[in-house]
Amino acid sequence: MAIELNPLEQFTIERLVPLHIGKLDVSFTNSALMMVVVVVLVTALVVLSTRKAALVPGRWQSVSELLYEFVADMIDTNAGHGGREYFSFIFTLFMFILVANLIGLIPFSFTVTSHIIVTFALALVVFLGVTIIGIARHGFHFLRLFVPHGVPLPLLVILVPIEVLSYFIRPFTLAIRLFANMLAGHTMLAIFGGFAASIGLLAILPVAIDTALIALELLVAVLQAYVFAILTCLYLHDALHLH
Repeated sequence: MAIELNPLEQFTIERLVPLHIGKLDVSFTNSALMMVVVVVLVTALVVLSTRKAALVPGRWQSVSELLYEFVADMIDTNAGHGGREYFSFIFTLFMFILVANLIGLIPFSFTVTSHIIVTFALALVVFLGVTIIGIARHGFHFLRLFVPHGVPLPLLVILVPIEVLSYFIRPFTLAIRLFANMLAGHTMLAIFGGFAASIGLLAILPVAIDTALIALELLVAVLQAYVFAILTCLYLHDALHLH
């Protein structure tokens, strides 16, 4: 008997605690629960591993220190001078996405980063934050970001609109990149997993492919958190230093 599986069923948002304020649905969902779990895990890792910091670090303290140094080096390299002021935000952003992506690989869990509403919210916070920082630092001179240095005046008529457009699509490209990668990867895992389950003993090849896909998804989960964080650093560099 064939097993019918919907590979998109894993992305369904379900109400755990129905709640409405007037006509506004503010129910506590499986997505919200998973985000709470991610925040708790990240907080526990950082707080508990450094609560009794030792000169010779233990296993968990070493993990925290490596993550700290990794993000700090990313900021120094890509955001430049002044970027360390925003370390807490970028570290939190990186850890949230990383842990959310990794938890999503656990069977029967929920991948919050596979929903564009979540990734767009993160991207919008980055976009608004960077814009506010740029305006606060430079005032109206922030508009120079849209005027490439040394470009002849006639070309500015073409390049300035392109620069403005590319700036305002940043939150969309940032959100879609993360969302699309997580959605596509988990869908492929479900398709091959369902296929393997439906053919029983002949599932050696699909299982082998699924195992390879899991390894690939593990790499993608880490890589996408890194890409999101490093692009945030690059946008921050533009806001701090303009061109």
